[in-house]
Amino acid sequence: MSTLMTVVTTLGWIGAFAGILAYAMVSRGRWSADSLAFQLTNLAGAAAMLAVAAVNGVWPSAAANMAWLVIGASAVFALGRARSRARHQDEAGSAVEQPAYAEAA
Repeated sequence: MSTLMTVVTTLGWIGAFAGILAYAMVSRGRWSADSLAFQLTNLAGAAAMLAVAAVNGVWPSAAANMAWLVIGASAVFALGRARSRARHQDEAGSAVEQPAYAEAA
């Protein structure tokens, strides 16, 4: 049982580090709040902290981390949709902007 608790504790430290890293990177201007790196790091930290809280029966922390996960997942999906729309607009713009002779080549 102590080996499981060692794993859980290590997971908790990794999750805490991930959350601090994400916050520090945004605070220092290295990442933007809408960057994929920031959101994925936050998701990883929240998932680890949720697992630790649940294993230890710390339900207020587990609930907060579940909310953190939902918000982060929503942000990642929104980023994905925005990137997909931008890619499709770029492709549509490229097709329209190419001269007719470029298609014959």
